[in-house]
Amino acid sequence: QVQLVESGGGLVQAGGSLRLSCAASGRTFSSYAMGWFRQAPGKEREFVASIRWSIGSSYYADSVKGRFTISRDNAKNTVYLQMNSLKPEDTAVYLCAAARLGGGTYYDSPLEYHYWGQGTQVTVSS
Repeated sequence: QVQLVESGGGLVQAGGSLRLSCAASGRTFSSYAMGWFRQAPGKEREFVASIRWSIGSSYYADSVKGRFTISRDNAKNTVYLQMNSLKPEDTAVYLCAAARLGGGTYYDSPLEYHYWGQGTQVTVSS
């Protein structure tokens, strides 16, 4: 049974940094892409970043490019999202997800993902 558990959210002032973690368990993820999405109240789920577990290639939404970095630690089976220069508009619940590789390119759609974590709240104050 696949489990994704996020941690690291919190309250931070604008311009600050947070690092989110997603601990993955239940199978080998070498044939998966891992993604971070976010959802603010009343808004649709939004793609943030994705990474192919085996080769480490990553892709970012334009809104976070240059500020956020996605990475993975094979030994710990954990995916990270380093968030710098945070803005109030980054406030949302951040969710980790896993997608079995199946021909996609960027894995930037929530429809491509098969497993989801419960999310962690990130609040950026102005």
